[in-house]
Amino acid sequence: MMRPTEFEYERHGTVAYLAAYDVHRAHLMGRIEPTTGIAPFAALANQVMSQEPYASARRVFWVADNGSSHRGQASVRRLAAAWPNATLVHLPVHASWVNQIEIVFSVIQRKVITPADFKDSDALAARLLAFQERYNATAAPFDWKFTRAKLNDLCKRIDAHRDRAGLPLAA
Repeated sequence: MMRPTEFEYERHGTVAYLAAYDVHRAHLMGRIEPTTGIAPFAALANQVMSQEPYASARRVFWVADNGSSHRGQASVRRLAAAWPNATLVHLPVHASWVNQIEIVFSVIQRKVITPADFKDSDALAARLLAFQERYNATAAPFDWKFTRAKLNDLCKRIDAHRDRAGLPLAA
């Protein structure tokens, strides 16, 4: 009779990688924090907005999902109070796929984090920051072809499907 082999998984801590992405320059700006939250998000905004070309830009749009560290009108007011030229735009719930930083996070998941074979959280942080440096040296902007018209068409098709299924329509 064979005995099952057990795998011992040992956690060595976690880190939060917060990042902003300049879609025009394909430039990734991130930081390592011990956790997520309002203060780490503010630190990321300060890191980005205090450098050029963002510091002197007339307007800088921050496209964000509805994560707890940057959700709701309070987050919009906080960012605008700290950086008057910054505008926080929230994507609709379940539409994070429209945000190009999510494409970058997908690349990071596949090329940096998987497999999760880090000896400790410092090693993970070092690999994330090394990837960011390499990415910025080699990346080109995404050839984004999803237009506003295509988004409107998709929303109409989804609403038609929901209507036929007797589900509430999107707001």
